[in-house]
Amino acid sequence: MARRAQAKKNFWGGKKGQEDFMEVMLSIVADSEEISSYDADTITKATCLSLILGGTDTTTVTMTWALSLLLNNREAMKKAQQELDLQIGRERLVMESDVKKLVYLQAVIKETMRLYPAAPLSPRESLEDCTLAGYHIPASTRLLVNLSKIHRDPQVWSDPAEFHPERFLTTHNDIDFKGQHFELIPFGSGRRVCPGISFALQVMQLTLANFLHAFDITTVPKDEPIDMTEEFGLTSMKATPLEVHLTPRLPSSAYA
Repeated sequence: MARRAQAKKNFWGGKKGQEDFMEVMLSIVADSEEISSYDADTITKATCLSLILGGTDTTTVTMTWALSLLLNNREAMKKAQQELDLQIGRERLVMESDVKKLVYLQAVIKETMRLYPAAPLSPRESLEDCTLAGYHIPASTRLLVNLSKIHRDPQVWSDPAEFHPERFLTTHNDIDFKGQHFELIPFGSGRRVCPGISFALQVMQLTLANFLHAFDITTVPKDEPIDMTEEFGLTSMKATPLEVHLTPRLPSSAYA
């Protein structure tokens, strides 16, 4: 703890109000007697590992569902690749600065997270007795918010079980998924919203864009429909592995 404090002081020149995430967490631990058996290095390593594992697993799951949905909806994949060719061309790979121009690709990712949120159940715990929709909720009650049910509510979404990215360019173009619109909250909402939302979006958008831009993707066996059965767990996994065949669609110089 002392080493971190001195390093922080040297870095910031002793200025206050510049605490980073870990500094705030460690300051809380320093004032608590309940977890005093854990040292600062252990807490730092455990927190970093949790962030890396949490971000990697959920992002990978979302990419798997996105490709599965596109393979079962070839017209949507064709539209995404046409947008990439129009905005990027075929002489280079997609860069992060290009993503803002790929509006259809962003709609594909939104629709994927609507149908298959990476973490379909969002836990909350009541701090005190309260009443919710006429139900008495005692303090310390663990509640699970069913995101999948919310995202497929027929009162909000037309054809809620169908993959239709265009809805986010027309009827639902004003709906975002950063926790302000409760009909679409794949990252949660409020103070407990996913802290890695910005990083996750950057990774998903850039990864999917490069994948679709650089390769023609087919199923194995060819033209077989993808099994969309889900496997129950903390994350919404496909029950069967996704196997695909990739064919380069750009000139060899673009991959260098």
